[in-house]
Amino acid sequence: MQPRPKSNAELRLRRKRSASLTAPTSQIGRHLKDVKQDAFLDCGWGRLVFAHTFQDTGNLVANLREEGPDRRDIAFYVADPHVLLAYAPQELFLDPSHTYRLDLSTYRPSSRRPRGYFIRRMSSEQDGTEINRIYQTRNMVQVHPAFLTANHDNRALTYFVAEDETTGAIVGTVTGVHHRRAFDDPQNGSSLWCLAVDPQAVHPGIGESLVRRLSEHFQARGCSFMDLSVMHDNDKAIALYDKLGFHRVPFFAVKRKNQINEKLFTGPDEGFEELNPYARIIVDEARRRGIHAEVTDGQGGFFRLTQGGRTIHCRESLSELTTAVAMSICDDKTVTRRMVEPAGVKVPDQIDGDKADDAEIAAFIEEHGSIVVKPARGEQGRGIAVGIDNLEDAKAAIKTASEVSERVLLEACFEGDDLRLIVIDYRVVAAALRKPAQITGDGRTSIRELIEAMSRRRSAATSGESRIPLDGETTRCVKHAGYAMEDILPESETIAVRKAANLHTGGTIHDVTGELHRDLVEAAVNAARAIEIPVTGIDLMIKKPHQPDYVFIEANERPGLANHEPQPTAERFIDLLFPLSIPYATRSARNKKRKHKE
Repeated sequence: MQPRPKSNAELRLRRKRSASLTAPTSQIGRHLKDVKQDAFLDCGWGRLVFAHTFQDTGNLVANLREEGPDRRDIAFYVADPHVLLAYAPQELFLDPSHTYRLDLSTYRPSSRRPRGYFIRRMSSEQDGTEINRIYQTRNMVQVHPAFLTANHDNRALTYFVAEDETTGAIVGTVTGVHHRRAFDDPQNGSSLWCLAVDPQAVHPGIGESLVRRLSEHFQARGCSFMDLSVMHDNDKAIALYDKLGFHRVPFFAVKRKNQINEKLFTGPDEGFEELNPYARIIVDEARRRGIHAEVTDGQGGFFRLTQGGRTIHCRESLSELTTAVAMSICDDKTVTRRMVEPAGVKVPDQIDGDKADDAEIAAFIEEHGSIVVKPARGEQGRGIAVGIDNLEDAKAAIKTASEVSERVLLEACFEGDDLRLIVIDYRVVAAALRKPAQITGDGRTSIRELIEAMSRRRSAATSGESRIPLDGETTRCVKHAGYAMEDILPESETIAVRKAANLHTGGTIHDVTGELHRDLVEAAVNAARAIEIPVTGIDLMIKKPHQPDYVFIEANERPGLANHEPQPTAERFIDLLFPLSIPYATRSARNKKRKHKE
């Protein structure tokens, strides 16, 4: 079969793309005399070093050596990385990212506008705080708030944020650099940096809207192109950039070898790929301290840590330091309740649902208004129904819970928020509110489709750990909100599709470690001591984090430490397992503090 002849339009597109891969290098060389020499721009998270403005490679290396602590400098537009690396092979590495370019002369804005949120310029110190919060959730280097405030009117830097129309929350951000303002770029280019979307944002398309807004911003200012750097394996981002018309150009990024960049230059971690995020966060922290890690069952989250003559076998945050007795106490919620109540921990009223008759169940509901139905044994929110207020729903919930555990418990429902506290070595290390899964309508999509879409986003944001089940409990919650699964939810209306705030059933997590009332901290520590468990996740129902009202729900012997970043949960866990791995200065200061308290 003869190949189909290329159309004139296809040939022009091919010539254009071919030219874009070669022209920039020659153009930069031709106009180098017009460019500000040895140029760099402080972006707050580090410096963007424009490598093509350095005629002396030795000067470029010296500039990169000036990188500040806890910062990530990037040498961008490196045309010959092999030459640069030869000057300092022990200090520098080639970033495994691609450079993409958008031709702004041919870019066409989308006719569709964002729904449920809008894009605007960063305008306040609070915006800067929210930008840093999103950077934290994405493991990005944060920017000192004073820098963002001071550079609000910087003509070389542009900050856009996405704001939720209903809540006012900042749910995404992007930074742009105007090259003419930064280093007198004769090509009048621009670049995109730090695109980040809150992983718990409910609206789709936020990242695309931010990219488009920045593209239109630079297009309106006469810029000829917009470049960006994206990790080679970030398939979703690359797919978005392809969709918007970006194409690859032959420039590279070079960085210094530092702790922030460690994962990029140490190579793949063979043997650790199967570990889930809850095991991996611990193994990574151990390896950073020089503790040997051996995976014994990756799919199950089992690994063995060894340092010197000390070896400890773990399954995620469950280690050999937790006794079988403590595990059995946590396993049975009735036993847990009996153990913690004498320690002064407040517990809700409770009856055995599997033994109670209809009259007793109805009377219990009548007394408390609404109840919680849950299996006496189980984890990850399976079989739990919250907010039951009638006998019919109670009997259905008991039947579902009995499929998880033979014994079913009915508890008085405490109206408030679900709080998880991580207690390690009898100290509260982290605390987070857990919110039930919610969806927001767009006026076009059915509730079932909205739930499925939200479930996909939650799964992607949590490496598959969080999904919204399409089960009887979800259907009941939708019905309680006044809808059926196939109904169209009105635009901007938000409803809860689960009552239990569990990550594994689509819930979201919000850090409140710095806001806790002392009574909540004491309740968590007292519960852990009563069970005699060194690492646990204590669940309380509370009114507000800064208020003392609560009831105890349960204790978890294997809490997910990865859910509480950026709090130092993995660090404190390794401190407990291997106290000699703590830096000497830190150990000394901690021991002095303990003696002072005694």
